[in-house]
Amino acid sequence: MTSVPHSSSSAPSGPDFSGSARLQARLHDLVPGGAHTYARGSDQYPETVTPIIERGLGARVWDVDGNEFVEYGMGLRSVTLGHAYEPVNAAVRDVLGRGMSFSRPSRLEVEAAEDFLGLVSGADMVKFAKNGSDATTAALKLARAATGRDMVAVADQPFFSTDDWFIGSTPMNAGIPGTVRVGTVGFAHNDLGSLRALFDAHPGRIAAVFMEAATGLHEPAPGFLEGVREMCTAEGTVLVFDEMITGFRWSAHGAQAVYGVTPDLSTWGKAMGNGYPVSALAGRRELMELGGLRTDLERVFLLSTTHGPETVGLTAFRAVVEAYRREDPVATMHRQGTKLAEACNEVVAAAGLTDFVDVTGHPACLVFRTRDADGHPSQPMRTVFLAELLRRGVLGQSFVISAAHTDEDVEHTVSAVEAALPAYEKALTDGPEAVLDGRPVAPALRPTAAPRRLR
Repeated sequence: MTSVPHSSSSAPSGPDFSGSARLQARLHDLVPGGAHTYARGSDQYPETVTPIIERGLGARVWDVDGNEFVEYGMGLRSVTLGHAYEPVNAAVRDVLGRGMSFSRPSRLEVEAAEDFLGLVSGADMVKFAKNGSDATTAALKLARAATGRDMVAVADQPFFSTDDWFIGSTPMNAGIPGTVRVGTVGFAHNDLGSLRALFDAHPGRIAAVFMEAATGLHEPAPGFLEGVREMCTAEGTVLVFDEMITGFRWSAHGAQAVYGVTPDLSTWGKAMGNGYPVSALAGRRELMELGGLRTDLERVFLLSTTHGPETVGLTAFRAVVEAYRREDPVATMHRQGTKLAEACNEVVAAAGLTDFVDVTGHPACLVFRTRDADGHPSQPMRTVFLAELLRRGVLGQSFVISAAHTDEDVEHTVSAVEAALPAYEKALTDGPEAVLDGRPVAPALRPTAAPRRLR
């Protein structure tokens, strides 16, 4: 076992979470899993510290017990301008008086499409929806129709869709036929050889390659994206970039603009509405028109949703675009994220714990990594760290920042990290059970409710 520095621990008595605990228990009676998104579930947080949020403003949120937190993750990365960002809210309030949904397209659909295609230079057409999974599944349908093939290759990245074609490839695949699961095959990001092996193993069968150009932890290696592009073109396979996270965080133009590689199709969501529900599928005209009226080929039932073009989501999107024209949220996130990571790692280093916890990643998509006394990634140690931060007014499964995070927010967070380290050190020395109140967090996508089955 690696030696661990030792110091005394002095955890605060902590805020009251009794109101949140009551509402969380009620949620479990009413909603499967106690949340409408698995990543928001109570099993992703320490058992005794599961805040239920009342409101948010900027980078702060308040729970039902009145506790105030600096929030990270920002609505599962969907908020870059800050909670209740007034210019977006003002635009939405204005459009509410003009109606939300009609039996024919609205002028707003033209304007929003023009705004979007003005940002994403590699796309000729766009179709709006309400969630990312609809957009990614529509992209796969287009690819299958265009190529006449059935299989899809996905990079070893966390998430692409709630639909069967992707979830069937995860450990949480109950209810999905094996015939569906075998149609999705995986390759390693930054490993062209692993993708080449899939094409060789399934000649003429891979309709699409799905990937994020980059993630918070992994930049593309030199030549990797270009190699994927060339391989897909040579194989007649549709290349799809998932821009759900990278769009409006790496750039308003997406990661494809940052790295200079253009996919055939791209899917967008999250921050494009600053929390308002809106997503998009965009791409080359000859592919997109397979779902339109300018084709002699068999038509694809692409995206056809009641709420895809409703005025609130599209208005929020247009207001976000305007904010990105007027300000520079990407630069702000980069600056504040860099400051946060450097300062957190400094206090960790001062405590002699660099081998066990650190903050790393893209400045707009930071994570904290927690390791046990042997230096291995650890869910129990992650839970210790989460609980100590929550007790000190920092809420987040990551340190994914927004442009609303002020210097004061960053300083508060660094102070919370520094104050959490004695308990973390005690957990390293005496074991996490010496510090934890309840069971550790568990992976969101797992085949059973255990190890966090409700008692």
